[in-house]
Amino acid sequence: MARARTIERSSLLLSLLAIGVGIASGYGAALFRGLISLFHNLAFFGDFSFVYDANLHTAASPLGPWIILIPMLGAVAVTFLVKNFAPEAKGHGVPEVIDAIYYKSGIIRPSVAATKALASSISIATGGAVGREGPIIQIGSALGSTVGQLTLLREWQRNTLIAAGAASGIAATFNAPLGGLLFAIEIILPETSGRTLIPVALATGAAAFVGRMIFGNTPSFDIPALANNALDVSSPELLLVYAVFGVVMGLAALGFTRSIYLFEAAFERMPGNDYIRHVIGMGLVGVLMYAFVYYAGHYYIEGVGYATIQDILENTLTAPWLLLLLFAAKLLATSLTLGSGASGGVFSPALYLGATLGGAFAVGMQHLAPWFQLDVATMAVLGMAAVVASSTGAALTAIVIIFEMTRDYHVIIPMIIIVSIAYGVRQFFMLDTIYTFKLTQRNHPVPASLETNLFMLRKASDFYDPRVVRVGSTRGMAEIRRRFRRFGRQTPNVLVMDVEQNIQAIFSSRRHYRLTRRGGIRSWADEHMETEYIVVGADDMIFDIVGRLRAANCEVALVTKDGSMTHPREVQGVLTLSDVARSSRLARQMERRRSKPKAKA
Repeated sequence: MARARTIERSSLLLSLLAIGVGIASGYGAALFRGLISLFHNLAFFGDFSFVYDANLHTAASPLGPWIILIPMLGAVAVTFLVKNFAPEAKGHGVPEVIDAIYYKSGIIRPSVAATKALASSISIATGGAVGREGPIIQIGSALGSTVGQLTLLREWQRNTLIAAGAASGIAATFNAPLGGLLFAIEIILPETSGRTLIPVALATGAAAFVGRMIFGNTPSFDIPALANNALDVSSPELLLVYAVFGVVMGLAALGFTRSIYLFEAAFERMPGNDYIRHVIGMGLVGVLMYAFVYYAGHYYIEGVGYATIQDILENTLTAPWLLLLLFAAKLLATSLTLGSGASGGVFSPALYLGATLGGAFAVGMQHLAPWFQLDVATMAVLGMAAVVASSTGAALTAIVIIFEMTRDYHVIIPMIIIVSIAYGVRQFFMLDTIYTFKLTQRNHPVPASLETNLFMLRKASDFYDPRVVRVGSTRGMAEIRRRFRRFGRQTPNVLVMDVEQNIQAIFSSRRHYRLTRRGGIRSWADEHMETEYIVVGADDMIFDIVGRLRAANCEVALVTKDGSMTHPREVQGVLTLSDVARSSRLARQMERRRSKPKAKA
């Protein structure tokens, strides 16, 4: 009962902290967007104003061709912030969040949130072709990690708060709490269970509430009613069109992912320092911006690009060659921006690429096969979901976010078909997503999937080593060796006790075996013994034991009948992390052998 009450209190505390992280992330998203507005108005017009609607095109700056210098000045500021305060703020942010969970015990430095907010807002405001969702995800995650560190939470609890912050960023930005929750499940959370999902769900709800209070109860885009004739799935011919469209979107996502990292590698090989490389990259982006405003009337590819997406959704931008040109230009501008060292996200560029290519596909089909009556806005919406899903690996997130934007159930079935095909195409050519490719290059692989390891559901009594010998701490190694001689290589575990019969240290059989294989040991030494241990019950699950060992930062678990111990005689056996790892590998090997088809006689 006491243990149950402790778990309940722990869950309540984590849930309350997650709600706090969700609220803070919601206000953080508002602050971040405010910084973008301020810096954008200062950079383009010299105005100190927070009034800026990303869904409307920016008017031509009075700077004329000198606008090319604005992204270059922004590059200097961003490089200064990243180099001096938080290198983790460079890039699109989500890979650093994943890396912190799997390789840094859920530790994200508090300075990352502030640096990311400043650096990304400057990148976006001065014309960088990146998104604001990735930075908001990293800002929320940094807030969650900081709260977890200040409250001395366990690693899994810190990771839960990181996921809560990431999900809250998505929920507040897109007014999509379900999409935020699914993003945490698909991309961030290393464990999916009731104890992690409930706090994350509470956080997304709190963030969505704050977002609606500040931004209003509207989605990121004003999407008109979609053409239901284009969403009909009863026609086999239209299903074939969807299949072709899915392939095209998958190839686009593949090109998007590879392009960013190819440009990043190319800039790293360039001579000069980080300042020079980033200034050159953003100078080229500035040239593209000015070329579009001069020849086409709008900057088009600068910033998050929501205004261009909105034009496509309203069927006011339907020229196929311009749409294809915008697709290519945005791909180039985003690759130059991120490849040269900017700070910003990839979510918005993926939406942009999907919308432009989807719109161009619809116009092309209107000429080639007008009987399908494909609508530009409808195909743009489907393209947005497909490119986001296949490039990021967050398929369910993309589907649900677009559904929360359109609130049109007719879009679900074709979207599932197209997203699935696009995802499969990208995965066929490239296993890594746009988030995990950087970690793979860093030799920090992350699981491709989260699956239940049935071995971890077994009991401690199935695997513990029952060979236990209790000795006094005054015994020498020679005496112990004499007593163990009859065991040969099957050396038992040693419980070293003091004069009051308390366990002073543990010398595990596996540790003894490893040491003797390396040439033997001649005396007791502190580095050969474990002084930290936990006590578990024989019926406790391996999964829970591993979690407790990691939380206690120790290697050894003493197994008793019910998980309590008043005297060393009650110890039934010893279980170490090495035993668990070895048994788990053997279990997987046996499972693979069973799954292999038997050769014919």
